[in-house]
Amino acid sequence: MKRVFNYIGGPTIIGLCVAALVLFFSQERSLRLPDVSLDSFRQPTAPTSYADAVKIAAPSVVNIYARKFPDKHRYPFIDDPLFRHYFNNANRAMQQRMQSALGSGVIVNTDGYILTNNHVIEGAVEIVVLISDGREALAEVVGTDAETDLAVLKVELKGLIPATLGKPKEAQIGDVVLAIGNPFGVGQTVTQGIISATGRYGLDLSNYENYIQTDAAINPGNSGGALVDAHGALLGINTAILDDASPSVGISFAIPSDQAMQVLRNIVENGRVVRGWLGVDASPAPQQVAEQVGLESGNGVIVTGVYRNGPAHLAGLLPGDIITHIDQQPVGNGRNGMNQIADKKPNDEVMVDVIRNGQRLRLIALLAEKPVLSG
Repeated sequence: MKRVFNYIGGPTIIGLCVAALVLFFSQERSLRLPDVSLDSFRQPTAPTSYADAVKIAAPSVVNIYARKFPDKHRYPFIDDPLFRHYFNNANRAMQQRMQSALGSGVIVNTDGYILTNNHVIEGAVEIVVLISDGREALAEVVGTDAETDLAVLKVELKGLIPATLGKPKEAQIGDVVLAIGNPFGVGQTVTQGIISATGRYGLDLSNYENYIQTDAAINPGNSGGALVDAHGALLGINTAILDDASPSVGISFAIPSDQAMQVLRNIVENGRVVRGWLGVDASPAPQQVAEQVGLESGNGVIVTGVYRNGPAHLAGLLPGDIITHIDQQPVGNGRNGMNQIADKKPNDEVMVDVIRNGQRLRLIALLAEKPVLSG
């Protein structure tokens, strides 16, 4: 019995001792564990309200009502004196049915300058601007730029509150944005979304495309309104939404505010936007061609046409040349180069690096003023 007891009792005592030691050290270890709060695992939460941003931005956003004549394609003789003589009543009725286009705009300084879209006021005979404080004023068209779909208006009112300019180049995908405008003419409305993409182009909306894409709800009447950041600073001018016929929703585009302000300064100073012009037609170099001449894919454009006596022609560029750099900056797929040239002034000299028959050449071109789009 004793042996049995020793045989059974010995391991039991040893086990109890081991258990006691394990418990002791585990208690010591647990005492040394740092305090960990669940808060340390929680992500920062978004603000529950953007009211402060709206208070900053909303006073600078205006409603625009542009009165336009009926489409002259439907009434081709509306301005004909003989037509007016014999059909005066009909002409009067047509004028009574004058169309009213709705849009929005953004006050950019206390002098009364307002940015909006060209398509909002194009062809208007009268433009009325409604300020957020309830005042109304007739607006003068200072100038338009069809190539970016921007227009500059001016109203003679005191006490205007201009937009706080933001930094669209620093905007990132995922940033919260607010769209402010006058959708469907219901009055000033604010919607929220995020930046879905930046530098969007290839949409055939204008010649110079560098859009901020957002999923903030934008509808007819929002054109020309403000896209602002979470602090109320102006990031862009809302311009377009994806075609209604598309099944996709929540896709809209805004012109970056720095580009819009550059257009405004040009129009105010010159009455129009003055851009540099090289005088070539070009298209992106196909991948196979780029590989043959040792270019990275997506960098380089092939000259498809040269305007006679234009800057490129006088500099010696030829159809078939591959332009790789302008002023030592890569042209990319052509958009970079196009914007580089447009940002310069007439009579500026530019270095144009080309590949011709496998040989690299550097040509010097004296830019001219880009011809204005007609009609």
